[in-house]
Amino acid sequence: MKTKYIDLIDQTFHFPQEEFHVDDNQLHFHDIPLMEIIKQYGTPVKLSYLPKISQQIQKARRIFNVAMAKVDYNAEYRYCYCTKSSHFSFVMEEALKNNVNIETSSAFDINIVEELYKNGLITKDIYIVSNGFKRAQYLENITNIINEGFVNTIPVLDNMDELKYYKDHVKGKFKVGLRIASEEEPMFSFYTSRLGIRYNDIIPFYQEQIKNNPDIELKMLHFFINTGIKDTAYYWNELSKSITVYAELKKDCPELDSLNIGGGFPIKRSLGFEYDYEYMAEEIVAQIKSICDQHNVPEPDIFTEFGSFTVGESGAVLYSILDQKQQNDRERWNMIDSSFMTTLPDSWAINQRFILLPINRWDYEYERVCLGGLTCDSQDYYNDEAHLNAVFLPKYDKEDPLYIGFFHTGAYQESLGGYGGIQHCLIPAPKHIIIDLDEDGNYYPRLFAKEQSFKSMLKTLGY
Repeated sequence: MKTKYIDLIDQTFHFPQEEFHVDDNQLHFHDIPLMEIIKQYGTPVKLSYLPKISQQIQKARRIFNVAMAKVDYNAEYRYCYCTKSSHFSFVMEEALKNNVNIETSSAFDINIVEELYKNGLITKDIYIVSNGFKRAQYLENITNIINEGFVNTIPVLDNMDELKYYKDHVKGKFKVGLRIASEEEPMFSFYTSRLGIRYNDIIPFYQEQIKNNPDIELKMLHFFINTGIKDTAYYWNELSKSITVYAELKKDCPELDSLNIGGGFPIKRSLGFEYDYEYMAEEIVAQIKSICDQHNVPEPDIFTEFGSFTVGESGAVLYSILDQKQQNDRERWNMIDSSFMTTLPDSWAINQRFILLPINRWDYEYERVCLGGLTCDSQDYYNDEAHLNAVFLPKYDKEDPLYIGFFHTGAYQESLGGYGGIQHCLIPAPKHIIIDLDEDGNYYPRLFAKEQSFKSMLKTLGY
C-alpha cells in the first residue's frame, strides 16, 4: 500500500515538475537544495530566486511575438513591469536587464524611476506608464520627469479633470493615455470599475479637450480586467469593446498608436495548474487585428503590465513546524514558526492559495493537518489548497523536525504585510535571502535583510 507523502504527490500530479524535484527525500526548488538554505539561514526565511524573473519576461515576449507573427501583425509588443507587485531594488534591477518598460501607481514610484536613472539602470527614452487616481504629489512627480526629458512618460488619465494639471505645469508638448472604465464581471459587487473614464465619454472628451491642443498627444488607450486574462465570455466581450473604442478613436486621432491591455497573466498556484498562454495571446492579438481591419485602421502597439506574472513565481517562504496540537478527534494543528497574516497576507485577506510542499521527509507517511500561525488571531491559519479542500503533509515527529515551503509568493506579500514596519502581534518579519546564479550556473545565496529586530519595531512604535 502506497502511504508515503511522495506516493501521494506521484499519484496526484505529474511530478517532478520544471521548478520542483526531490532528491534523497528532500525538495529542490530550481535545483536549489532547500535544506542547505535552511541549515545556513534557519527559518522562517523568505527567498527570491532572481533568474525566474528574467525567464518570465522572456516567456511573455516570445509568446506575444510568435502570436503577432502568426497573424502578420504590423506593430510592436512592449512589456511593462508593474512595480506595485514588488518594488525591491533587486527585482527592478533583474527586470531591467531585459529592457522592460515601467508601469507606476503612486508618487513614490516616480522617485524610484529617478533613482534608477541616477544609477544608470534606465535611460530617458524608457516608457513610463503612470496609472491610478493621482493625488497632488503624484501629479507633480509625473510632471517633473516629463520636464526633465523622460520623453516617453505617459500619464494615463483616470478622470477628465486630471488633464488640467498637466496643461498648467508641463513645459512644452507631452503625451497622455486614457483609461477605459471597464464593466466588472457579473458576480462583482459593482457594475463598473471605479478606475478610468466611461466608454461613452472617451471620444467626446478627446474631441473637446485634446484634439485641438497642439501640446497634447494622445498615445495610448488603456483597459484592465480585474479578474485577469481568462478564457471567458466576459473577458472577450470587454476586450472587444475596448478594441472597438480604440478603432473608433483612431479614425479621429492619428497619433494614437498604443493599446494597453494591462496585466492579468496568471501564475502557477498548484502543481495541477493548467493555462494555455500561447492560445490566449494568439486570441488577443487576432481579435485586435481583426477589429482594426474591420474599421480599416492600423493595428496598435500592444502594451502589457505584468506584475504577478513577472515576479510571483520567483518567491518562496520556508517555515519549521514547531509542534503539533491535537485539538479534537479530527483536527491536528501543525504550528509554524511565524504568522501567515504577516508573511503571506493574501492567504487570509483574499483566501489566496500558494503551492505548499514539505522540504524534507518525503518518505514519511502523510496525514491531514491544519496549519496555524503564531498570532492570537483566529484567521491566522491555512487549511486547504488550490486543488483540494485539505492540507496533507508528512506525519509529525517531535524527534525529526519537519520543514515546509510555500512557493510562488513573490508578488505583493511584502508590501501588503508591511515589510519593515509593525507586524501583527509583533511577530518579526523573517530573514530575506536573494538567490542568483554565477557565470557557471551555480546558485549563490546572499542575505538581503536580517530578521526584524525588536529595536526597529519599538522605534516605529515610539519607544
